Amino acid sequence: MRTIHDMVTLHNGVKMPQFGLGVYKVEEGQQVERTVQDAIEAGYRLIDTAAFYENESGVGKAFRESGVPREELFITTKVWNSDQGYHETLSAFEKSLEKLGLDYLDLYLIHWPVKEKYIDTWRALEKLYKEGRVRAIGVSNFKIHHLEDIFAHSEIKPMVNQVELHPRLSQEDLRSFCQDHNIKVEAWSPIARARYLDDPVINKIGGKYHKSASQVMLRWHLQNDVIIIPKSINRNRIEENANIFDFELSAQDMAEINALNVNQRFGADPDNFDF
Repeated sequence: MRTIHDMVTLHNGVKMPQFGLGVYKVEEGQQVERTVQDAIEAGYRLIDTAAFYENESGVGKAFRESGVPREELFITTKVWNSDQGYHETLSAFEKSLEKLGLDYLDLYLIHWPVKEKYIDTWRALEKLYKEGRVRAIGVSNFKIHHLEDIFAHSEIKPMVNQVELHPRLSQEDLRSFCQDHNIKVEAWSPIARARYLDDPVINKIGGKYHKSASQVMLRWHLQNDVIIIPKSINRNRIEENANIFDFELSAQDMAEINALNVNQRFGADPDNFDF
């Protein structure tokens, strides 16, 4: 049976927790500090933030005060769109590292594929990786054609692609492409921002296992070999989200959840966004 401490192995050999905490829209200061502390106490070791979230300082303070050794934590942040470009990204990286209070990152991602900039941004990530400033590099919100563009202009393939992914947007083609190229897929909004916790199919399945709709969806991700970072500021919900390692969805359950896909996005389309 899987546990909260299970890892996936990235194509460079680095081990990354499959389950963690996202902190989008968690307020800087006491709220994010308490949230990260609660998650670490619940066994979380992957924390995902971003420059755009404006809470990197609080995240850093929380894990420094947690008492957990740095090497046991896996910290991700992202370069924002207005900071993209080769030199701009290198500068943004230093600012994020300073706010987090770290001397290296575990994973650094390009937040969105900004046209005419993300190739130069990726070159900066390659430099940081080669210098040992970050253990792994990747992208976020990249579609297949963006990844193919990276392949054509880079030395190193992304290790992770973090995208919107949930039962209503199952991204099967993208997941298959990433699997073929040994890129791990990570889901943001893994429970679709709680938009359909009343879904009858998911609740019927949850009833079989005495689990909530959120727990069923998170388990579905795990069994699809997807990395997940559910966000909550509620300690009970943080603990509930992590309580998904004592049951397993059947093949029939998985098929029924797969059938819910309607390619519905709740976030921006990476080909049509304006930030």
